[in-house]
Amino acid sequence: MHSPPPPELRDQPLRLGQHSFTSRLFVGTGKYATLELMARALELSGTECVTVAVRRVNLDAKGGPSLLDHIDRSRYTILPNTAGCFDAATAVRTAELARELLGTRLVKLEVLGDKQTLLPDPIGTLEATKELVKQGFDVLVYTSDDPRLACHLEEAGATAVMPAGSPIGSGQGVLNPNAIRILLELVRVPVIVDAGVGTASDVALAMELGIEGVLLNSGIALAREPLRMAAAMRDACAAGRQAFLAGRIPKRLYASASSPESGVIAPAPRVRKEEEAAVPRGE
Repeated sequence: MHSPPPPELRDQPLRLGQHSFTSRLFVGTGKYATLELMARALELSGTECVTVAVRRVNLDAKGGPSLLDHIDRSRYTILPNTAGCFDAATAVRTAELARELLGTRLVKLEVLGDKQTLLPDPIGTLEATKELVKQGFDVLVYTSDDPRLACHLEEAGATAVMPAGSPIGSGQGVLNPNAIRILLELVRVPVIVDAGVGTASDVALAMELGIEGVLLNSGIALAREPLRMAAAMRDACAAGRQAFLAGRIPKRLYASASSPESGVIAPAPRVRKEEEAAVPRGE
């Protein structure tokens, strides 16, 4: 079991709508070889919130075996997402279905532009956000890393904005950290990097930017050893967050000595050989 940090290193919980999380790692449930492997990976990741694609899985237990049979609802908050939706109307209907089946106001909104890039459609995303907020949803919005679009989503009432680090499933990490930094300066709602992280260092570097969390799926599910990667992602998320809170030292062009240059005992002066030869030796 992963031990909690000591009291002096504990962080404030992340609040999203009516929910509060101590883990800042959000993990998806797709692409695993078996549902049993998925369940164990979720456990090792330390996550408290798991995403479920409403359109791609059977969420109704009455219809036969369900993904939800392998998710401990007492342990994890379910975050339904509208993956696979390519227009605002379909995304809104999918969110409404998820609320009816799962009894949650939380939704991860995805309105994609095309099947090749899986990049978010900005106009459809903003339109669907406004409608879902009007209906009382807590909307976590998958979006591009465009800072201005993030501002519009915040103004529309989004609970959190979730800029892509890089294309979904690409494993390229955060390709444009400067855009994320600007975005963080402009919005006040939580910022969660969603998509593109492939390994633990991607998660740590993303968290060091100052974001509130990371959402991932393929990075764990498609790793050679998913269980080992789940644990690595857990530790990287925690380490990156602690490093951000601690504050890194400034980057310098030249060296800066680690040892103090004052306040130490100076060494005895060296005597040159010619001076040494002039000193009487005695008998």
